[in-house]
Amino acid sequence: MAQDDSLFIGASRKPDDSYQAAERLLLKYANRHGLVTGATGTGKTVTLQIMAEAFSNAGVPVFCADVKGDLSGIAAMGEAKDFLTKRAETIRLDPYEFQEFPVIFWDLFGEKGHPIRATVSEMGPLLLSRLMNLTDAQEGVINIAFRIADEEGLLLLDMKDLQAMLVNIAERADEISKVYGNVSKASVGAIQRSLLVLEQQGGTHFFGEPALRIEDLMRTTRDGRGAISVLAADRLMMNPRLYATFLLWLLSELFEVLPEIGDPDRPRLVFFFDEAHLLFDEAPKILLDRVEQVVRLIRSKGVGVYFVTQNPLDVPETVLSQLGNRIQHALRAYTPREQKAVKTAAETFRPNPDFDCATAITQLGVGEALVSTLEAKGVPSMVQRTLIRPPASRLGPISEAEREKISAISPVAGQYDTPIDRESAFEILQKRAAEAAQAEEEATRREEQEDGSDDKRTRWTLPDFGDRDEDRRRPSTTRKTTPRTTTRRRSSNRQSVTEAAIKSVARSVGTSLGRALVRGILGSLKRGR
Repeated sequence: MAQDDSLFIGASRKPDDSYQAAERLLLKYANRHGLVTGATGTGKTVTLQIMAEAFSNAGVPVFCADVKGDLSGIAAMGEAKDFLTKRAETIRLDPYEFQEFPVIFWDLFGEKGHPIRATVSEMGPLLLSRLMNLTDAQEGVINIAFRIADEEGLLLLDMKDLQAMLVNIAERADEISKVYGNVSKASVGAIQRSLLVLEQQGGTHFFGEPALRIEDLMRTTRDGRGAISVLAADRLMMNPRLYATFLLWLLSELFEVLPEIGDPDRPRLVFFFDEAHLLFDEAPKILLDRVEQVVRLIRSKGVGVYFVTQNPLDVPETVLSQLGNRIQHALRAYTPREQKAVKTAAETFRPNPDFDCATAITQLGVGEALVSTLEAKGVPSMVQRTLIRPPASRLGPISEAEREKISAISPVAGQYDTPIDRESAFEILQKRAAEAAQAEEEATRREEQEDGSDDKRTRWTLPDFGDRDEDRRRPSTTRKTTPRTTTRRRSSNRQSVTEAAIKSVARSVGTSLGRALVRGILGSLKRGR
């Protein structure tokens, strides 16, 4: 059943359930993207697995997320089981050979695979704002932070770099607001709190170096098979926003890094986006526009994107119109929304006169799907009711011991396992703050030294209190024999308490007559003494 120019997906059936024909996906049109939909338990994961196997055997590298953990079995040899063998006979898959595939395991948290990291600069302000669910005002502050970091040559690599940059902006808020518009400390504080939440959710593991090299997702083996990169996403799904933002970042990186190659005879990479609805849930328009742009233009760079989700309504129409290859598993139609989803899915297929598409969608069994792929000249084929082929690799997850063994012999072993922390914004701003504090301390010390030299030149003196000072200088024996009642002659320039009181009254008197009376009283007192 092997053909060099196509992938075997399964076999279509006639109305009487007999064998009709092999259903294939032409490699030439595999980069026109695709959609795999269906309710839980209808076989979407197995479809993803058999497509990844086929692409790998065709020499096309694959990247996919393992949301439930059972996709890891693609790294192990398949095992013969009755229902698998029976399916192979029904669809005329002969020979049905088991196989293990070249797999590289990845994990943002570094627990079930090699760590995947990106720098804050690579993520960019748009995706970072989406990741933290920031308001427009807060997103503006993030943009300013990136702009200033770029102008001042500050590398934003990890979260502590961004945190240090935000502190720096808050301290310079008045200066920055004059150039870039209002930067409120309240907005900076809100972003810092969002960063704290992101850090608690594991964002620290994602941001940093060594950053992922796109080339490592596009490896091939010596025998010509494409490597299958499997992202462990079971824990990552606990933070759906981080999951969706990471995959969108990866798509954006592919779009920006890869050169234009037009329409190749086969894709350079196939990207499966499982749980795709998480990408579009509550996404702002600017982000949806970005997704649409990437999906539309990344085809010419040789990348095929396949969205895997439960409901075709999860994908916006602008993106849905770009997906030429469709595999539709069973849908339920119990609620109005589900009925609308069935109708929408049926209307996207090229009709087949042998059956009603909308009715067939609700009657499909497990491992059965409606399939329509692009044929010659890129025209969609007539939809066919198809039995999906059984996988050649293991159906179900591998053990932790098997996973560790595979990771140990991985072609990227040792390249990403140890984090690197080189000098970036955090260290540079910390150094600047230390230098500024030292300069201020030295300036303060110089001022104190100058003030101290002035003190040495200034001689402080005490007022002359006359015979009281002489009394202090007198020997103690003399002081003891002098009676306390001894009357001392008051200095002429000193005032009695009465004189001071009278002069105080004189200062408070406003009329010349009052001042004259006071002077007369004062004179009589002096003459009397």
